[in-house]
Amino acid sequence: MIELKDVTVRYPNGVVGLDGVNLTIPDGQFVVVVGLSGAGKSTLIRAINGLVPITSGSLTVDGQEVSGASKRELRRLRSGIGMIFQSFNLVKRTSVMNNVIMGQLHDVPAYRSLVGAWTKEEKEIAYRSLERVGIVEKAWTRASHLSGGQQQRVAIARALAQDPTVMLADEPVASLDPPTAQMVMKDLQRINRELSITTLVNLHFLDLARQFGQRVIGMRAGQVVFDGTGAEADDAVFEQIYGRSLTADDVLPGA
Repeated sequence: MIELKDVTVRYPNGVVGLDGVNLTIPDGQFVVVVGLSGAGKSTLIRAINGLVPITSGSLTVDGQEVSGASKRELRRLRSGIGMIFQSFNLVKRTSVMNNVIMGQLHDVPAYRSLVGAWTKEEKEIAYRSLERVGIVEKAWTRASHLSGGQQQRVAIARALAQDPTVMLADEPVASLDPPTAQMVMKDLQRINRELSITTLVNLHFLDLARQFGQRVIGMRAGQVVFDGTGAEADDAVFEQIYGRSLTADDVLPGA
């Protein structure tokens, strides 16, 4: 479970990223977070794994209070939280296999990670993670040789290799073409259903939010302004969230 109680994040420059947010996300739920740039979506994701410290309130993940956690406690917390980024964040000059095994580095001694001395078990975990996203045949391909969609699926596999209880995805399809975006979202949805991993996905495209959101959370100016199902999130709701009329840029091209 992820629980936020009156959580506020105020950045050093005075900008408020989250403003008194109250949310409870049960185990295994698939949540899509929508809102304009600057609405607080990324701040929410980064606060959950401790990358952005909260200013006030209480934020717990699996019963662990994130605010005020020691470095050791944060490392343990983050080891159970998979993170997926818009820009993939792969090491392009090395193989897919090495990238995926890096998801296990919290359990791997530093000397072995430096020389790539992976165990048979670590490789097996990586293979299973790659199979989950249908890209196991690329295991020994250099990451720089992959398409954008393939790189994002490797990033998902890397997060899976952590054996996480929570998966956070910050605009994971923003740089992908429409068919690939659909494929990546289906991968995330299927993994959520099969492994019961609590999943939060930040999205801008409203049609994807409606299609995949078991629960849709709308944010505006750091506050939660909508919390309901994808079916309930009609155009009027999205206009309320965005504070303006919808445009063609709010859906996948060609949708």
